[in-house]
Amino acid sequence: MPLLDHLGELRRRLTIVIVTIVVATVVMYFATPVLVDILKEPIVPYVPDGKFYITTSLGGFALRFSIAIKIAVVMCTPMIIWQILGFFLPALKPNERRWVVPTVLAATALFFIGAVFCYFIIVPAGFEWLLREADAIASVFANLEDYINIEILLMIGFGVAFELPLIVFYLAVFHIVPYSKFRSAWRYIYVAMLVVSASITPDASPVTLIFMYAAMLSLYEISLAVTRMVIIARDGKKGLTEGRLDFFSDEDDE
Repeated sequence: MPLLDHLGELRRRLTIVIVTIVVATVVMYFATPVLVDILKEPIVPYVPDGKFYITTSLGGFALRFSIAIKIAVVMCTPMIIWQILGFFLPALKPNERRWVVPTVLAATALFFIGAVFCYFIIVPAGFEWLLREADAIASVFANLEDYINIEILLMIGFGVAFELPLIVFYLAVFHIVPYSKFRSAWRYIYVAMLVVSASITPDASPVTLIFMYAAMLSLYEISLAVTRMVIIARDGKKGLTEGRLDFFSDEDDE
């Protein structure tokens, strides 16, 4: 298509995304009392007297709006991914288009698995450690806005981190980066994942960092194992060394 047609298509898809998120935000705003009760559930056991407080006159509205828009974006994730892939779909070859639907499903599933894993495993352990540390030096005054925002950011962070297997899978299966390089450069990748884990955990506690790092390492190794089986089944063992990009020199293989 001509450039202006591409821009028109991009505008149409962005409009769909924005309108959908706005509508979802309005719906989620009226549902925030229920959402807050759900979000407080894993934290309440570690809060003194189980009571939360809002300390400013605008705090309640700001918190409800913040929760509504964040949850709306999360709930609209499948549609957002679909619109992004839909924009690039005409440029894909027929044999590449068959990956679009599985990609949307896999990306959505991994994101929500990461968020649920964080809600049930990370949030209780993380807040228990944080509140125990705070209680050792001062009386804890549980600011609801602060606690909920950190919890949501943690869940989004884990949801994004759980996309790692999909990224590694496509980079290796489409021979963008050779599988052999992912395996041989494991030292650099492990250090990079540690840095990423520290960067996307908003509470900066060692508990969430360790859990995040362990989850990313496990997902990375699982994704490599699955990728190896797919490549060997499709291309044979020679496919493990094929790739268009090479970020590491041959010296790293030694």
